[in-house]
Amino acid sequence: MTVATARVFLSAGEPSGDLHAAAVVRALRQRMPSAALDAFGGPRMAEAGANIKFPMEGFAAFGIVEILGKIPAHHQLLRRMEREFARSGYDLVILVDYPGFHLHVAEAARRAGIPVLYYIAPQLWAWRPQRARRLAAAVDRLAVILPFEEAFFRNVGVAAEYVGHPLLDRGAPPSRAAARQSLGVPAGERVLAVFPGSRAAEIRRLWPSFRDAARTLLDCGVASRVLVAATDQGDYAGHEPFTLAHGASLAVLAAADAAIVKSGTSTLEAALTDTPMVVPYKVNALTALLTRRLVTVQWVSLVNLVAGREVVPEMLQDAVTVARLVDAVAPLLDPAHPATVAQREGLALVRQRLGTPGAAERVADMATALLAA
Repeated sequence: MTVATARVFLSAGEPSGDLHAAAVVRALRQRMPSAALDAFGGPRMAEAGANIKFPMEGFAAFGIVEILGKIPAHHQLLRRMEREFARSGYDLVILVDYPGFHLHVAEAARRAGIPVLYYIAPQLWAWRPQRARRLAAAVDRLAVILPFEEAFFRNVGVAAEYVGHPLLDRGAPPSRAAARQSLGVPAGERVLAVFPGSRAAEIRRLWPSFRDAARTLLDCGVASRVLVAATDQGDYAGHEPFTLAHGASLAVLAAADAAIVKSGTSTLEAALTDTPMVVPYKVNALTALLTRRLVTVQWVSLVNLVAGREVVPEMLQDAVTVARLVDAVAPLLDPAHPATVAQREGLALVRQRLGTPGAAERVADMATALLAA
């Protein structure tokens, strides 16, 4: 085998992984145009040049309880992948995010004698650090996207490398003036952005309190406009007089003076646009009970984790109330308020620690090094 004619299997089980894996596929295609790139993935990977052997539609789930219903389908898929690994002679397996399932896939590849590169590490530092040793036994290299992860995984024996966050590869966010112009927002308005999530279950749990807090801030004159980062799957009952913005999340954040942002990657997007925020989150009640027994970190928001201190206020489960949201967000809508000034200092630290663009290119470099070894 030469690197140019390598056979690589890539796996991504949900839309975000499909997006990040597609960037890796493009980077690999530039380096080795004749390589065979097979995948468990979706339309973005296919467009980038991967051969989709196992379509990912219908597999993704979120939350401990929701995932339980997907176990039989994932078990069948894992058996099919094992047979594929045994007969197809792959030279490398690249796994992208999707932690629960991909640990089993990594172990299956290891049993088949195939090197494994894992991109976007499982958040074992948050859940069960002791499981990192199982990961170390299953993967050859780990490409991590949060700066503190490299030291954590190296300390438990995983060959980890910080490659930067893929959000940085999307280019610089729009300026506030440009974002407001694109959304039809006058320059002088005091704008609140609302991010209730992208999954239907998230939106059902978060939208009522987010909506009522935003309406309260409008009614008392603290905010003059509310922009909602909306998805086609979401139900935003009673959203009037808010503006629903579909497919424009970065512009919504850039246009805002402050935001209510559910915990997740959107908090890092807000940091990149220098938008002060409050970070609430709710999950299924049973998921929350199980999570409290497993979580080992002090914060849940990525912004606070990257900064290593509390930069943004967090609210979880029953703490997500309209009154608390209003009290936390109202000061942030004033650019001169001490809470706003202090948070922006923390957001600047987060941007500094996230590094520079080029995550997919660095992952492709790691892959070609493994293939050449």
